[in-house]
Amino acid sequence: MVPELLVLQHLEREGPGRIADWAASRQVAMQVIRVDHGDQLPSLKHPKPAVAVVLGGPMGVNQRHEQGLEWLAQELQWLERWVSAKRPVLGICLGAQLLCVASGGHVETLTAGNPPHPLREVGFGAISWRATASDVPWLSGTPDHQLVLHWHGDRCRLSKSAELLASSLHCPEQAFRMGEHAVGLQFHLETTPHFIKRWVEEDHDFINGAGVTQQTILSDLEQLSPTADQQATVLLSQLLDHLLAQA
Repeated sequence: MVPELLVLQHLEREGPGRIADWAASRQVAMQVIRVDHGDQLPSLKHPKPAVAVVLGGPMGVNQRHEQGLEWLAQELQWLERWVSAKRPVLGICLGAQLLCVASGGHVETLTAGNPPHPLREVGFGAISWRATASDVPWLSGTPDHQLVLHWHGDRCRLSKSAELLASSLHCPEQAFRMGEHAVGLQFHLETTPHFIKRWVEEDHDFINGAGVTQQTILSDLEQLSPTADQQATVLLSQLLDHLLAQA
């Protein structure tokens, strides 16, 4: 039985992107679920083998008790059960933060400096992989230092059950995993240039608060996109293939 891809999306402009391309190339059925629109979360007794992908969004996991975001608490409770059952899951940005909390960690504002001040990572920047392909096969062919897209202002404080895989200059927890079935990425491999341009157009307040300009991101996109796109596509495909095998 071919596994199904269950994509939990939280915002129109933060769609599956390359994940949808991967699903089509593998002939994997993809179901997009909008819990914030009233969609039902998948049953843990889902009739088909399934991989869950939890995407990003402008809200934070610590806002789950705020009015209008009650659905986020429901999603977290569901994710706790999904992870506990060792069902395969990939969390991206907000999804990684939900995965962190679901596995016993917590999320806090990203800070830098002395005294510490809030910091946002927005735009293209390097991460350093702490893990190697000998320990994490889906990292095969991935450079030790990789340019990725950042778009966040929080950091994950991981539980003892999580293994740290990658860090950036300002955010130590850029990638992590719990065993072979659960992976969290604070950065974005799924975004295509089309989506990035839309983010730049629609999320200007967040960008300005990070101390960068829209033009800087667009200029970096033009210069860095060919290499970053190719590396992101390969790594994301290898990671999703790995999770598919866990289903």
